[in-house]
Amino acid sequence: MAEVTPDVVEAHGLSPEEYERVLHALGREPNLVELGIFSVMWSEHCSYKSSRIHLKKLPTEAPWVICGPGENAGVIDIGDGQAAIFKMESHNHPSYIEPYQGAATGVGGILRDVFTMGARPVANMNALRFGRPDHPKMKHLVQGVVAGIGGYGNCVGVPTVGGETNFHKAYDGNILVNAMTVGVADANRIFYSAATGVGNPIVYVGSKTGRDGIHGATMASADFGEDAEAKRPTVQVGDPFTEKLLIEACLELMATDMIVAIQDMGAAGLTSSSVEMATNGKAGIRLVMDNVPCREEGMTPYEMMLSESQERMLMVLKPGREAEAEAIFLKWELDFAVIGEVTDTGHMVLEFGGEVVCDIPLGPLAADAPLYDRPSLSREDYKAWAKVAPLGDVPASTDLGADLLKLMASPDLASRRWIWEQYDSQVGADTLQLSGGDAAVVRVHGTRKALAMTTDCTPRYCYADPYEGGKQAIAEAYRNLCAVGARPLAVTNCLNFANPQRPEIMAQLTGCLEGMGDACRALDFPIVSGNVSLYNESKATGGGSAILPTPAIGGVGVIADYGQMATIGFKAEGQAILAIGPHYPELGQSLWLREIHGREDGDPPRVDLADERLNGEIVRQLIAEGKVTAVHDMSDGGLLVALAEMALAGGIGAKIDAMTSEFAFNESQARYIVTVAPGVELDRSKVPFERIGTTGGDGLVVGEQSVPLAALREASDSFFRDWMES
Repeated sequence: MAEVTPDVVEAHGLSPEEYERVLHALGREPNLVELGIFSVMWSEHCSYKSSRIHLKKLPTEAPWVICGPGENAGVIDIGDGQAAIFKMESHNHPSYIEPYQGAATGVGGILRDVFTMGARPVANMNALRFGRPDHPKMKHLVQGVVAGIGGYGNCVGVPTVGGETNFHKAYDGNILVNAMTVGVADANRIFYSAATGVGNPIVYVGSKTGRDGIHGATMASADFGEDAEAKRPTVQVGDPFTEKLLIEACLELMATDMIVAIQDMGAAGLTSSSVEMATNGKAGIRLVMDNVPCREEGMTPYEMMLSESQERMLMVLKPGREAEAEAIFLKWELDFAVIGEVTDTGHMVLEFGGEVVCDIPLGPLAADAPLYDRPSLSREDYKAWAKVAPLGDVPASTDLGADLLKLMASPDLASRRWIWEQYDSQVGADTLQLSGGDAAVVRVHGTRKALAMTTDCTPRYCYADPYEGGKQAIAEAYRNLCAVGARPLAVTNCLNFANPQRPEIMAQLTGCLEGMGDACRALDFPIVSGNVSLYNESKATGGGSAILPTPAIGGVGVIADYGQMATIGFKAEGQAILAIGPHYPELGQSLWLREIHGREDGDPPRVDLADERLNGEIVRQLIAEGKVTAVHDMSDGGLLVALAEMALAGGIGAKIDAMTSEFAFNESQARYIVTVAPGVELDRSKVPFERIGTTGGDGLVVGEQSVPLAALREASDSFFRDWMES
């Protein structure tokens, strides 16, 4: 076994101070296997050592929360003895290095987090951030990521129903690929990861272990240098057909009473899964590495423990049930091997070739892993560092129609048809609403209930003001769920930030978390699961430095009767168009300011959480009472963009009152557009609305200006079509 030298320690991502902690924990020098295990368990990706102290401040409880953060995924009660299980995770660095497999295995990993708790996955979503479209590598990255998401999700038989895709130069050298899965289970059949019962067998199931993905967690916990391409071997390789078999085999086993605990092998593979199971069960663990199914000759315990080969699970079974369980996995043509047992030692002990090759106390690996309260700039110092210019004077638009067409053709607002047409969104036959609306909606099979889900974040807001940006990310997810008629229930998140050792980056992280926490409390919208991805910055040639702070939010809500679900498209001519919610003359950080004037100035729009809650409840009530025929929230691009999207979705134009650019394109929050049929009157004392126009015609007429729907559709379709054909 190789000698552990200072260079070897550094190569494993441990600081000198952390290595001293290893020496203290063991009372001796580690061997290479032990060093590798410490390195991955203490990586940012697994230990959250720079964020744990702040994550504890988030609200995680509500009467409908069955399981909050700490397990594989969050679990909420959706009524009738059923639960929704969901989580979002990142696969950023792997997707930049090898976009197809990086994105594909991101989907596979998040699926396992959900079905390992007993749920059948019913929907996938994603949140993607790319750099400038004219960057020489960007088209290749977009094509590869989209193909990877579709290739895996389509084959595994889970519909990909929505998401978001944005572009900004800050992601040139470090794209973001965040994947989310939602599943449904019986509320009394939830499976957890705590290994208990001394002597109970530990079982490995799924695919064989290979050398792909070794040190993937460590790689994901460092920024990119010039050698990004050399890290290709750290990217896992996925097989969606095996994943489908694994889902069915696990769910079949879960229908029995054989399982004590179950955990997927995700980041850090066999290491993290075994450590987490033993730690959660306050037990010890002994593994015989000779019994681990391997697909390559001569694999060492170091390679087996750190491999991130896909489609693998670890289980603790009741004693004497091994043969029954094995029969199920052999039927599904999957590997099954008893590789160890639960102990009461509080240690992880690995044996190989009749010798002990690792003996580590579990406390220092997990619960007592390093925890840092890193320095952070104050809000005032951060504002000075960020150098966001005051808004100042903004020239009024001389041609609202031309501005609208330019916005609709911009990368951040253009139709994503090229993307979502590559995803099978209808497999399972329960998808009711998908990409293009405010939230995706999937029927809970065999019931009248439906789950609504959305992914949201506005990174430019988070950069300009992390606190307000964090509030807005939660508020927009809440608004999107309300806009389809769903009661928002809970949040998962994927917190993407740059190097936490920089005080300005920690200011972004802590500011966003503070805003998120305040919004979740005000909206009764707890956070039940999530993921932290740090060191998202690049020194590679052609790359930028730090990404924009991107706390991606996945929101889930429930619709009691999907027959009352709302959609964004205009339904008929002659219906009144109403704007609900406050309007402020705020153009700071708006897409109009950026796309028309080339400026990223000013404060982001204010987020009044009382308005968000009140207006969301009003809109849900209007939908439930059948008083509105179409609903759309106002966000990127403001009111005129929202109207254009409703017109295009319904194939019906509208005549709108004359307005200024300040009214047309500001991105004030807590606002919705609704349509009502003739004869329907809303009570102004209960609904804060303003009538702004009427549906009808084949264009969007604003005052004296008219923009044909055909021109809007061409503008919307042109970006991806022309880019991909170029």
